Amino acid sequence: MTTIVKIDGDAIGVAELMQTMKLTGQYEGLIEQFVRDKLAVRGAKKQGIQVSEAEIQERADQFRRVRGLHRSSDTNKYLDAMRVSLDEFEAFIVDSLYQEKVMQKVCSDQAVQAYFKMNSPRFDSIEVSHIVLDSEGKAKEMISVLRDDPDSFDEMAREHSIADTREHGGLIGKVLRGSLRSDVEAKVFNAAVGELLGPFASADRSVFEIFRVNEKHPAKLDDDTITEVRRLLREDWLRARAQEHVIEAC
Repeated sequence: MTTIVKIDGDAIGVAELMQTMKLTGQYEGLIEQFVRDKLAVRGAKKQGIQVSEAEIQERADQFRRVRGLHRSSDTNKYLDAMRVSLDEFEAFIVDSLYQEKVMQKVCSDQAVQAYFKMNSPRFDSIEVSHIVLDSEGKAKEMISVLRDDPDSFDEMAREHSIADTREHGGLIGKVLRGSLRSDVEAKVFNAAVGELLGPFASADRSVFEIFRVNEKHPAKLDDDTITEVRRLLREDWLRARAQEHVIEAC
């Protein structure tokens, strides 16, 4: 058994750590990220991306500075404590550079602009508020009141909504397509500003939700949209790479 830590002399090994991570749900996420990183490295090499010795040295120096490892002996002690060899450390640095370089290429400004141009409708956004109630009867009564007095929406949300947003008058804020349940989203994004929609029941009918559309924003390539486009580009690319390989859980 490989011991990773001792408590009062009692050894705790890798097998026990793995078992705990699986039972606490951390294992799957860690493995998924590890696989994604490895796919990025393989994809970078396949595209002919190169990593120079100067880049490796610069990244290694940065790693050491961040951790206060100012002397070679400090680095050696640090790696020894983790039972990582210098070759393994360099391999880690090289892989991180491959990952970074390929993602810079996948998510380049040109790629972002092209993706946005082809998919701009999906980046339309709206600002919405909602009121969440715990019975259908209350929800129907509420929407009737609001249709007679739409200006009371914020006040009604503060007084009657069971959602955390009640403190802000039910304001959810800006949402992109894909941020709401599909049946709700289709109606909310097609609604006019000021329109009330609902009540929409949750899957188990334990809560009922009323929406008001506050503002509508046609798609534009602002910072939030750029961040989301880069995320989508990265996910699409990794998904495509995964289909090129046989990935087996062991």
